[in-house]
Amino acid sequence: MKAFAKLYLDLDGSTSTQRKCGHIVHFLKSASHADAAWAIFFLIGGRIRRTVSTALMRRAACQLAAVPDWLFEQSYQAVGDLGETISLLLPLPHTELELGLAECIEQRVLPLRGLDESDALQAVSDLWMQMQAQERFLFVKWVGGGLRVGVSRALVIRALSQLTGLDARILAQRMIAFAQVSQPQASDWISLTLPESDARSNATTDLMPYPFFLAHPLEGDVEDLGDAGDWLAEWKYDGIRAQIVKRAGAVNIWSRGEELLNDTFPELVEMAATWPDGTVMDGEILVLHPQGHDKAGQLASFASLQVRLGRKRVDAKLRQSHPVIFLAYDLLENSGMDIRPQAQWQRREKLEAVCAQCMAVSPALRLSTLLPCTDWNALKAERSRSREQGVEGLMLKARTAAYGVGRTRNEGVWLKWKIEPMSIDAVLVYAQAGHGRRASLYTDYTFAVWDRPPQAAEVAQMCRQLRDSLGEKRREGASDSASTNGSEQASGADDGPHNQKANQGPQWVDPSLPQLVTFAKAYSGLTDEEFRRVDKAIRANLLEKFGPVRRVVPSMVFELGFEGIAHSTRHKSGVAVRFPRMLRIRDDKPLEQAATLADLQALLQVRS
Repeated sequence: MKAFAKLYLDLDGSTSTQRKCGHIVHFLKSASHADAAWAIFFLIGGRIRRTVSTALMRRAACQLAAVPDWLFEQSYQAVGDLGETISLLLPLPHTELELGLAECIEQRVLPLRGLDESDALQAVSDLWMQMQAQERFLFVKWVGGGLRVGVSRALVIRALSQLTGLDARILAQRMIAFAQVSQPQASDWISLTLPESDARSNATTDLMPYPFFLAHPLEGDVEDLGDAGDWLAEWKYDGIRAQIVKRAGAVNIWSRGEELLNDTFPELVEMAATWPDGTVMDGEILVLHPQGHDKAGQLASFASLQVRLGRKRVDAKLRQSHPVIFLAYDLLENSGMDIRPQAQWQRREKLEAVCAQCMAVSPALRLSTLLPCTDWNALKAERSRSREQGVEGLMLKARTAAYGVGRTRNEGVWLKWKIEPMSIDAVLVYAQAGHGRRASLYTDYTFAVWDRPPQAAEVAQMCRQLRDSLGEKRREGASDSASTNGSEQASGADDGPHNQKANQGPQWVDPSLPQLVTFAKAYSGLTDEEFRRVDKAIRANLLEKFGPVRRVVPSMVFELGFEGIAHSTRHKSGVAVRFPRMLRIRDDKPLEQAATLADLQALLQVRS
């Protein structure tokens, strides 16, 4: 346990990839097979199912630290991380915990799930008093299922390759199978690190996918890539990246996140059952508009695909209303042979031959279209039609590229040449503090558009009413300060008033004035300096609070960018955007010039 806590600290405190790799190798050299298995599990992002509730851990921490719940909450808001808050508040331990990583997880953490509340509270408290601060931090993360280690899977594979001498491609393949394990054992470590010559390491009847090859964004001018004829060009679709594996008469469908999708897309399992054994295709799962729709057979939006995601039971009605296809764009295994080392153009020829054979009996299988790639200007013209095609831009693949592992350039390159995001100018109306190093700043924002075009005088009147209400509430808060309890005092003046009237959510604005309608949340895109500037503006305009959320008097306009837009019944605006982020602060734009709901709906029509 102590060794893994030190490894975590070493990894967290290093920015050097080489040093991080060395720390992992050093730990694994001296670890038992069971400890090594659990360490790899956590390093690649594995999580155990929650064993006790967050509320129970908070109670245990408050009791041990002898602090009231309101003070714990204020400490948590300041620190921004539950595990770190608990590790800082608890008193020094009575004894030292002398257990290895596997023993700690299997004998102390996992058994908590079967205990009643009082026994679990006592067990957690007893265990904390045997741990140092960093071990307590890790324990909270394990129990809550939220441990994140700052290393990539590729780095872990690199460390394993250094340790074992195995080729990274082989380890990446085995790692996919290892990642499916929910409770690793010593035997899983042995299987992961078997010599290549061991017969057990060369099983051909499994249904595991190959590691996915990932694309880099195109940087600079496309002309800098040289001769356009050295590249293959395809549309970049907005679906679910997947590999379909057909071996030994069975089929598995794997997402890029290594989730098994057989239950979600049973018609694709049925389709691939007709393929020759030893076939693995890489491609995109997409939804079509159904029969009877005015765009029947054409690609539907990603929002339509989301209706299918996460379903464990897919009935005939859903299959008809949201039919799916698999758009193949690469062949990784052909007749049981791994052809990833072959050049892109060679794999494409084989893919076309296999699809020609399979599509005759598999209508849900489609072959991606290659665009003419002899002139960059012609490709620019094709890219300009992306939105009308319902795609995100173009994919450029080097003709000689092998199919690599992860986001590598060693064996060739794939580039994504995406179109510019859709954007709209919106008003900041709610804010929430961030986490970690941003815990003391308001960095998570909610944005709104006007329900109708406002006049400058109307906006000024609305803001004046809000500020008058804010001044009145602050005066009320000052007059009531003598009776304020400790919890309210600790909230601080900057957090605004916190009384019954505020929590009732009163109408601050004349309803006849234009109203702001929320439609998106965003927390990325600004520099640290810009976040500090916005935080200062938020604190100067705080109106009321709802738990950690703060409502503010509108004062700032931002340009938001997003990848997609769709109808939504969950949002008051009736619109949802995909991957929103802040592109810039619009200091040049007054509030009344921010977008309206009609502007959002116009973008929705363009996307549709």
